[in-house]
Amino acid sequence: MHVRHLSPIAAFDIHPGGNARTFSDPWPSPRPPKEALWRWMHLDLADPGLAEWTLTHLPPVPAGALVQPETRPRCTPTDGGLIVNLRGVNLNPGADAEDMVSLRLWVTSALVVSVRMQKVFAIDDLRQAAEAGEAPPNPGAFLAALAEGLTDRLEAVSLAMDDEADTLEEAILEQDDHDAGGRLGALRRKVIRLRRFAGPQREALARLSEAPAKLIDPDALVLLGESANRATRTVEEIDSVSARLQTLHDHLEAARGNIMARNGYVLSVVAAIFLPLGFLTGLFGVNVAGMPGTQWPWAFAALSLVNLVFAIALLAIFRALKWL
Repeated sequence: MHVRHLSPIAAFDIHPGGNARTFSDPWPSPRPPKEALWRWMHLDLADPGLAEWTLTHLPPVPAGALVQPETRPRCTPTDGGLIVNLRGVNLNPGADAEDMVSLRLWVTSALVVSVRMQKVFAIDDLRQAAEAGEAPPNPGAFLAALAEGLTDRLEAVSLAMDDEADTLEEAILEQDDHDAGGRLGALRRKVIRLRRFAGPQREALARLSEAPAKLIDPDALVLLGESANRATRTVEEIDSVSARLQTLHDHLEAARGNIMARNGYVLSVVAAIFLPLGFLTGLFGVNVAGMPGTQWPWAFAALSLVNLVFAIALLAIFRALKWL
C-alpha cells in the first residue's frame, strides 16, 4: 500500500495577531483551518512527496512551476494566485554569495507554498518571526517582508563588491599594481554571476508590486514597490561596478600593450645598431686570401675601434631622429 507523506521544513497556520501555530499532518491540506487567516508551508525540492502533493492539491500550472529544477525570477498571475520565483544571495557556509539560491512560491489569498533547494536566509527570518508569534498578517505582508529581506542581502553583497572595486582601482591606477589582474578577473566573474539573476529579480519585484489588490493588500504593495526600487538601484550599482571593472581591465591591457611595444621598440633599435656591425665583423671574419690586416698586429684593435665609433655614430643619429 502506497503511503503518501510530505515533510515540510516549516508549516504554520497564521492566526489573528500574528500568532502562528505549527501543524504536522503527514499529507497536509493547502486550506487553513477556519480559525486561521492563512497557511504557510515551506518545502524542500528534494522531498520525495513534493511532486505528488503539488499535483494532488494545486492547479497544474503552479504545481509544475514549484518543482522546476531551474528557474529565473518572475511573477506570473494564474489560476487565482501568483507564481513567484525569486533569488537570494547564497550565504550558506562554503558557498559564493553571487551563486544565488532559488525560491519558488505559489501565493493565494489564504496560502503560501514556498519551495527551495538550499537554505534561503530571508525565508529563515520569516520562520523565526512566526515561531516568535510575529508572523505577517497575510500573504501580501509575507511577500513584502520576503522581498525586503532578499533585497537587504543583495544590497549588502553589491556594496561589498563596490568596496572591492575601490580597492582594485586604487591598486591599479594609483599604485600601478599590474599584478592585480588576477583579483580583477575574479571580481568581474563574481559581478557577472550576480547580475545574471539580479536583473530579472528587479523585474519580478516590479511586477509583484503591481499584483491584483485581491491577492496583495495596498500596504504590502507599497512595501513591494519600495523593494522593487531598491532592487533597481542595486542593479544599477552592479552595472556601475561592472563598467568600472571593464575600465580597469582596459587600463591593464593598455599598460601591458605599452610595455610590449616599448620592449619591441628597444629590441628593434638594438637590432638596427648591431646589424651593420655584425655585417662588418662578418665581412672581416671570412677566411679567404687577401684579407687586409692579417699581418698587422693592431688590426683587431683597429677593427674594434671602428665598430665602436660606428655604434656611437648610429646612436647619435637615432637620438637626432628622436628614435631614442
